[in-house]
Amino acid sequence: MLSNIPINLDKVRKEEIDKEILRVGIIAELDAVNLYEQLAAMTTNNHIKMLLLDIAKEEKTHVGEFQTMLLTLDKQQVEELEKGKKEVEELFE
Repeated sequence: MLSNIPINLDKVRKEEIDKEILRVGIIAELDAVNLYEQLAAMTTNNHIKMLLLDIAKEEKTHVGEFQTMLLTLDKQQVEELEKGKKEVEELFE
């Protein structure tokens, strides 16, 4: 993503805008996690590796913050996450 919003927020219905903003935030944080973890895998400098992995971990916390807020606004998302969790649990029983 690298700072490009993947959707046109101007075309999102007013009652959906906050949920979409939170989803864009989640996408941005996951993109950052991927970037930092890839860079950490590439470097041979242990200090840089430690720094990048620490920052990636912080970004994962940000994902959790955005998701928590999203789940307060989107009850359907809560239901679908639960369905997904059950499907995985059943798969590995």
